[in-house]
Amino acid sequence: MSTHATSLPVDVSSAYRPTVGRPGIQSLRVARKDLLADGVVRLRLEEPNQARVPDWTPGAHIELVLPTSDEGTVSRHYSLCGDRWDAHAYEVAVLNEPNSRGGSRYIHEELAVGDMITVGTPRNNFPLSQAKRFEFIAGGIGITPIMTMIAAAEQLGIDWHLHYGGRTRASMAFLDELAQYGDRVTIWPQDELGHLNLGFLNEMPEDGRVYCCGPEPLLNAVAGAAAAWPTWAVRFERFVAASLDEPVRTEPFELELAVSKKTVTVGTNETVLSALSCAGVPVLASCMEGVCGTCEVGVLKGTPEHRDSLLNDAERAKNDRMFVCVSRAVSDRLVLDL
Repeated sequence: MSTHATSLPVDVSSAYRPTVGRPGIQSLRVARKDLLADGVVRLRLEEPNQARVPDWTPGAHIELVLPTSDEGTVSRHYSLCGDRWDAHAYEVAVLNEPNSRGGSRYIHEELAVGDMITVGTPRNNFPLSQAKRFEFIAGGIGITPIMTMIAAAEQLGIDWHLHYGGRTRASMAFLDELAQYGDRVTIWPQDELGHLNLGFLNEMPEDGRVYCCGPEPLLNAVAGAAAAWPTWAVRFERFVAASLDEPVRTEPFELELAVSKKTVTVGTNETVLSALSCAGVPVLASCMEGVCGTCEVGVLKGTPEHRDSLLNDAERAKNDRMFVCVSRAVSDRLVLDL
């Protein structure tokens, strides 16, 4: 298949349609657990009765509910990296983070083939848009969502290049799978070559898009190097929430709930999510950091203060949605679609 298409195939919607997360969980069986690179394992999670799992699109992630040492649970989100046409299983790759809160350590050290694990419905906050050229940039485990985007670009015959950095070559997952693409992949181990060269961002191809996933220093470097690109043309997927300044407004504000006909006051040191829960209007949430997108709520009137790490500048300017685990209000009143 040619990789220099000038127009998109007729079936483009099937590859680009964003996945909207839906409340729901299922129990999947760990069918395989493979070492991909130093500190990185890949899990294959199968539906035990070979029933269909919910569909997903490139860039999507799933939530895994994992046990903790105190007999509680933690929820962790991992990008899907397998074949999205596989109707009966999901695949994720997980980096063992020494300073994590226990999720990755449990997966690496205790989770075994045959175990059952609770999995949330796929959600996509990093959807692939239509374009004539993709510049993919990955740092470390940030390669996971990019692998599914490469597969989609290949299927559709769209020009692309991957710039992939990591601490060492041995720590970089999927190198064997990427070898088939030849010079369309630039491998950049930091111990051999230093920091990833971002000079290619000085030129902006016609109808080009940048998709970047990796640690915060890489995302900041890409944002600076691509400063001349339109904000809608450069998309990021973050591991953790971006650093935030103090809220613009610390005074209480009102929420008008258009569906339930309630009015709720959000206090100075209270989140919108907490205020809604106390008012008997619970909203599904997970990360509590504005990263996963689970707690998205529609905004009908008013101006939210967007404190999430998901929306770009153009999406924030619409003021038609907010993530209530972290975002607050600029205006005295918000009307929410709840």
